[in-house]
Amino acid sequence: MTESRPVIPTRHVTSGGVRVYRIPVPAFPHLPANVYLTVRGDPARPDHTALIDVGSGHEDSTAALRAGLEAVRTDFGEACSWTALSRIVITHPHPDHVAGLPSVRGLSDAPVAAFHTAVPVIERPQERRAAQQASVEKHLTWAGIPTDSAYAERLRRRAGNLALPQGVPVDTSLHDGDVLDGVFSVIHTPGHEGSQVCLRLDDVLFSADHLLPRNSPPLMPERMQPGAGLGHYLASLDRVEEQRGVTLALGGHNGPMPEWRSRIQHLRDRYADKQRDVLQAATEPRTVHDLMREVNPELKAVQALLLLDQTGALAEYLAARGELRETRRDDGAALFQRPVR
Repeated sequence: MTESRPVIPTRHVTSGGVRVYRIPVPAFPHLPANVYLTVRGDPARPDHTALIDVGSGHEDSTAALRAGLEAVRTDFGEACSWTALSRIVITHPHPDHVAGLPSVRGLSDAPVAAFHTAVPVIERPQERRAAQQASVEKHLTWAGIPTDSAYAERLRRRAGNLALPQGVPVDTSLHDGDVLDGVFSVIHTPGHEGSQVCLRLDDVLFSADHLLPRNSPPLMPERMQPGAGLGHYLASLDRVEEQRGVTLALGGHNGPMPEWRSRIQHLRDRYADKQRDVLQAATEPRTVHDLMREVNPELKAVQALLLLDQTGALAEYLAARGELRETRRDDGAALFQRPVR
């Protein structure tokens, strides 16, 4: 394990008196993520404790999570423990949030809950990997990505990744509108990931990767994953904005969002700008690969895959709205162009 800073949880108290502890963990190098511990009842004898997400399972991530729980006990006087944990909730099956589940399962037998469409991924991660590997060549063709390019190789490697190293049984399948354990209201928020949920606890919204304080969440086309895509994401922003009485949003990365409504408007404006950029670039038939390079002339290699995904999601959405015309090149690549008026 590499040397790391001490884990210092931060505390929020909901309008109903539930204590919420944000435990930052190094999910991957240069990618911190948040795990949340909620504690309800007498600190000496809580009646419900839950973990929301579990980090990546990377050695440093798991060590930080364990240190975070210990700090909650010693620094805040909460009588919480792995053996007394009431619930584990997974907001969505991306590795930085779910891959630590096998390690956590070795510490706690608390029942696991996840959205019903995430259950197969969590219980049988090899099946999603097989499906991704089977479809990656079709996606390369659709996006117009040269099959011998570095982009193609990185996409193939990503398709071979597992959401978590081994399957873990899910005890509770969640649906939109459920109230889990009488504690968490479940809000299905597809877009970033088709099975993502946000959770409401009193006046606090756990917004997962749907609503983040610093970044717009990565999006990919719906054709790559059911429930992904810009259309679903914008509709989910509307659903979250309908929540009344929420005073604080806590995302899957970075710090708290007391001004969460203004953050929603910022994200809408940001995606409106991105749509305009793609429309302006589509003066002639262009592939997703070409549009990405046209819109991002200062492209850095580290951004390439996320920007390919994002450009595909934007082009797909604009074509569905009739603002771009989608045709096919002889080799099967999708071509997008503004309609001639």
